[in-house]
Amino acid sequence: MTENSEIFELAKLLGEELEKRGWHATTAESCTGGAIAAAITSVPGASSWFEGSLVSYANRIKRDMLAVSERDLETLGAVSEEVARQMASGALAMMDANVAVAVSGIAGPDGGTEDKPVGTVWIAWAHAEGQEPVDIDAECFHFDGDRAAIQRQTVAEALRGMLALVRSHPLP
Repeated sequence: MTENSEIFELAKLLGEELEKRGWHATTAESCTGGAIAAAITSVPGASSWFEGSLVSYANRIKRDMLAVSERDLETLGAVSEEVARQMASGALAMMDANVAVAVSGIAGPDGGTEDKPVGTVWIAWAHAEGQEPVDIDAECFHFDGDRAAIQRQTVAEALRGMLALVRSHPLP
């Protein structure tokens, strides 16, 4: 199975699980630049379970649109657990969705540091009841490869995590 067909299959399975529950999904993306939303919307019928997405590439957008703390952006950086969690929470608050994924990372080839090398990506997954996040999980990944490979790996992990989160909730 090619990476692109795996990503499509993950998005399709996510949609099936969301539809079974009558749920909607959303994304807040930085380093993927909307690639998660593109994967989701490549699935026919995604409009019935995908609410929308925000590409928050600039810190100003993270702060102003997703309510990410300016202090956290300055002290921890955009590529941090706290910021990814706030992005996921902000996406849920902005959209009428039950689950959200947020990604922030360094896709390269530049921008890496000793503490946060190229390939470092934080992904956060959130679930909400109404407008209030019920739980938010986050994980740091260290992907290999060029910019495109890092972005593809991020999309796949983001979708895997969303699928697992949705499946962890019983059907109605």
